[in-house]
Parts: sequence; C-alpha cells; structure tokens
Amino acid sequence: MSNQCNEPKARKYSRGAKENKLLHIATIGKTVGIKGDMKLHIKCDFPEQFIDGATFLINKKETITLHDVNLERGIIKIAGINTIEDAKKYTNAKLFTTYEDTRKNCYLGEGEYFWFDIEDCEVFENGKLLGKVQEVERITVSNYLNVKTDDALVEAGLSKSFLIPYHEPFVISTDVDKKIIIVDGGMDILEAS
Repeated sequence: MSNQCNEPKARKYSRGAKENKLLHIATIGKTVGIKGDMKLHIKCDFPEQFIDGATFLINKKETITLHDVNLERGIIKIAGINTIEDAKKYTNAKLFTTYEDTRKNCYLGEGEYFWFDIEDCEVFENGKLLGKVQEVERITVSNYLNVKTDDALVEAGLSKSFLIPYHEPFVISTDVDKKIIIVDGGMDILEAS
C-alpha cells in the first residue's frame, strides 16, 4: 500500500473499543416471515464478509453463525434458528469481529485504510502538528477526520477540535505505520472553526 496516493480512502469499519479489540460491524434487526429470517443492518464497508458459515461474536459474549445470507434483500438466518420465536431473541443483537479477523477477511485497495488505523494518527501541515485524529466520520458520502487540536494551538485560542475532509486536495499523504497524515489547508479550516 502506497503512503502517497492520488485519492486517499478510508474504508469504514465501525469504531470499537480498541482495548477490547472488537469492532461493531452489523446489527440484527427484526424478524422477517415465520421461519426465523432476520434483517441485517451492516455498519461497515465490507459486506463480503457476511457469507454462509461466517461466525461473529454477538453482544461481545457468544458467537453465532450465519446461514442463508441474502445481502441483496438484507436478510439472514442464524444457523440452528428456524422459528420466529427463537429468532426474536436475537433482535437488536450486535455483531462484532476482531481487528485481526478484519485484516484477514477484508480486502483494501491501493491507498485505502481501515478507519481504526487512521484513528490516533497525528495531523501535520508544513511540519507543524495540528492535532490527532480522534475518529473518522462519514457525512453523506464523504469521510472527515475529526481532529483533536494540539494543546499548544488550543492555548493560542484555536478550537479544541475540527473536521478536515479526508480527500484531495486536503490530504497529501497517509502513513498508518508511522501514524502520520500530511494535509494542506488544515490550518485554514482550524482557524475558521
């Protein structure tokens, strides 16, 4: 993966508690029909991982295995659940996976990064530290870095946080190994915040 890219992309993999190494990737919705089918509300950019036989943690405690996955309709079954009564027990259950499984099961293209890799990166412009990425937010179709402003800049009277679009011309490079993002125009955005 290149550190320099024409159009950086952050692929959504919903935030999770890093200390637990779990990511919330989907939520099971209401039942559909009478044979235990359920709605699946995907919370990430990687629908390819929701396949027959895939196993996920639910509510951070136990696992379930998916069966009869139909992503076009947003419908799944849980292996071993064949009645509406049994299925209703899983309504609003959250599906989790680990950072490790994410890296193993989800493909990133050139210049793409997981949101959790971008979080905690330091943001620099012209060698000056502007702050640290707290999270990545998707607003409509664009990703934004939610940056906690460096303390020295806050003491100078600037905003405690600001949003910077995560695309050209604002983002010049991203190095998730060094945890550094180089931007252009970030200081202007911060001063206007």
